[in-house]
Amino acid sequence: METIKTNAKQKNSLIEVKDCQMKKMGWMLTLLVSMFILPVSAAQPDFNKADITSVMKKVADWQIANPQKGAEHDDLDWTHAVLYMGMIDWAELAEQTEGDSSYYKWLMKIGWRNHFQMGKWMYHADFIAVGQTFIELYKKYNDTNIIAPVMARANWVVDHPTNASLELNYSKRETLSRWSWCDALFMAPPVYAKLYALTLDKKYLDFLDKEYRASYDFLFDKEEKLFYRDCRYFDKKEANGKKVFWGRGNGWVLGGMAEILQALPKDVASRAFYEHLFVELATRVAGLQCSDGYWHASLLDPESYPSPETSSTGLITYALAYGVNEGFLDKEQFMPVIKKAWKALTDAVESDGKLGYVQPIGADPRKVTRDMTEVYGVGGFLLAGCQLYKMAD
Repeated sequence: METIKTNAKQKNSLIEVKDCQMKKMGWMLTLLVSMFILPVSAAQPDFNKADITSVMKKVADWQIANPQKGAEHDDLDWTHAVLYMGMIDWAELAEQTEGDSSYYKWLMKIGWRNHFQMGKWMYHADFIAVGQTFIELYKKYNDTNIIAPVMARANWVVDHPTNASLELNYSKRETLSRWSWCDALFMAPPVYAKLYALTLDKKYLDFLDKEYRASYDFLFDKEEKLFYRDCRYFDKKEANGKKVFWGRGNGWVLGGMAEILQALPKDVASRAFYEHLFVELATRVAGLQCSDGYWHASLLDPESYPSPETSSTGLITYALAYGVNEGFLDKEQFMPVIKKAWKALTDAVESDGKLGYVQPIGADPRKVTRDMTEVYGVGGFLLAGCQLYKMAD
């Protein structure tokens, strides 16, 4: 009996040892998997193309069906110019994937009823912003009627440069003749980049580089690596004592640079300046994403503006996704940021397609509520969605 008990104990001991060894092997295997697979998985997109196009279509269709008649902007206003930029990317994607040309037709209808003209103010960046979309429509339809007005406006500005101060003062209208506020870096510079790419006429590139660098030198805080909205904020402070850096303002700059880099040929010497600034600003802004996935109205004092803000989040997500797609930004580092941001953006879309939490027109951080929407917020959302579609599946 003792021998049988001893053999049973030895057998149980062997089983326990084997179990322990198996557990150790399993733990080691899990460790190896986490070392070699998880970092790769974290860098991989978990977006689905069908889901992306579904929510984009919903948002685009809601905006077209709800044109905000009676609002303060007209067809050629900068607010609509940003919407058209998102719509032109969506129109291309919808035509490629679904054979749906209705969005191109919608854009062309707007163009024709305005004779593809620019806004009324000759120098003001906001009034040439619609030219970006008209250039893209010209590239598709090859009709000189589409591009002639934007070329005429750009040529006049380039041939009659202004030396107005960059110290923005709304009581001195001439200070709005240059890119003296950071939003302008989204509105006007891509027009000149696209015209240079189209014509290879160096005057457009020279004007772009000269004016952009002047704005950069004036508005970019070298310590914080962020853009002030304009000179009026140089000495202002948030409630927490930090400098005032507007979320959407820096989103404007990043989104504008994404447009410039998509347009400029690879052999242009000044690309290096834009690429370096793009990576520097993108890296800084990515680190300021809030835990809810949004960038709030104030980048350095989000606690004072706790509500989500989708216009800044859309523009920043667009730029970061473009940067990853083009290899400017490290995929493993930036994909978690992009994933959180896209989830946050889609969470702000109502069941009928209305995009909420869009800060109204302004120049600095303001309070935002879910019911607030604006056409430029939809433009940023669609720009972001098209870049996410490229990295999906």
